[in-house]
Amino acid sequence: MGHRLSKITTRTGDAGETGLGDGSRVPKDSPRVRALGDIDELNSAIGVLLADELPPELRDALGAIQHDLFDLGGELSIPGHALLGDAHVARLEERLEAWNAGLPPLKEFILPGGTRAAALAHLARTVCRRAERSVVALGQKDGISAHARRYLNRLSDLLFVAARILNRHAGRSDVQWRHERKKPAP
Repeated sequence: MGHRLSKITTRTGDAGETGLGDGSRVPKDSPRVRALGDIDELNSAIGVLLADELPPELRDALGAIQHDLFDLGGELSIPGHALLGDAHVARLEERLEAWNAGLPPLKEFILPGGTRAAALAHLARTVCRRAERSVVALGQKDGISAHARRYLNRLSDLLFVAARILNRHAGRSDVQWRHERKKPAP
């Protein structure tokens, strides 16, 4: 790759278009570019989470996920190309099952919060859901790998469970939603 990214300002996007990995140019507000941007934002949100103190198992898993998301961005930047497969989805499912097995069952909905790290995991989860919606919308116009959709769906679940683990790791409990809370006085 050498000096591939040595020139950052190219001015090629000044007219509102950007280049895809296959060399084609598309408007910057196209569904494909929107999906790419949402995947990039998700990767950045996970990067912010990784800036906190995390248990080594979560740190390692999230680091690998960042690489998967970069691959997914590459997949989306080349129409018809696929980089994620069954093994990527299976790896998330295995982690999800193992991590969730150590948590108490939920009896109520929980609110995003608790520790800073847990709140960041919840934020990454919501960005993941948006990225998933963007990929689904793109798939309605262009062919998108089913693995991409499945990966994002499992990842949002994994980030939810990660938030719960991070709260427990810090000695905190989940923030319970209280549907019957006191109403403020008029």
